[in-house]
Amino acid sequence: MIPLEFKLESSEKEFTEVRSMLEEHEFSLGGNWDYEHGYFDRYLDDAHKVWLRMPFDVINGNIDSDTQDLDAKIRMGQPFVLKHLYNEGLDKHAQPRALGSLIDQFQEPIDPDAEVESKWVTKAKEVLGEVEQRLLQ
Repeated sequence: MIPLEFKLESSEKEFTEVRSMLEEHEFSLGGNWDYEHGYFDRYLDDAHKVWLRMPFDVINGNIDSDTQDLDAKIRMGQPFVLKHLYNEGLDKHAQPRALGSLIDQFQEPIDPDAEVESKWVTKAKEVLGEVEQRLLQ
């Protein structure tokens, strides 16, 4: 994981405004968000192993995927680049789970925080520069 400088770190913005603008730059709301914080994620490589992640904290209001009424205000955190290396294929030593009908067939990541090559850091900085320009308007 490599932290990046971001002019908008600690700035407060409307969640819907930030989400809408970031979607234009190929970001999505990461699946591990909750009512208090979350991440906007963008993959940087075609294999979806290198990611630019922009954390945020909810400072008031709500983020709820079940409603369109998103009144949250968020505080932007420090973005970072990370890389996950996964084993490819099925686990030859898979074990049946509780009822025997579900099998854990996927292998554990080789390295969930692998070294990030400089080209991905450069690309992430370029993307952040575009995002900063849009959000500072």
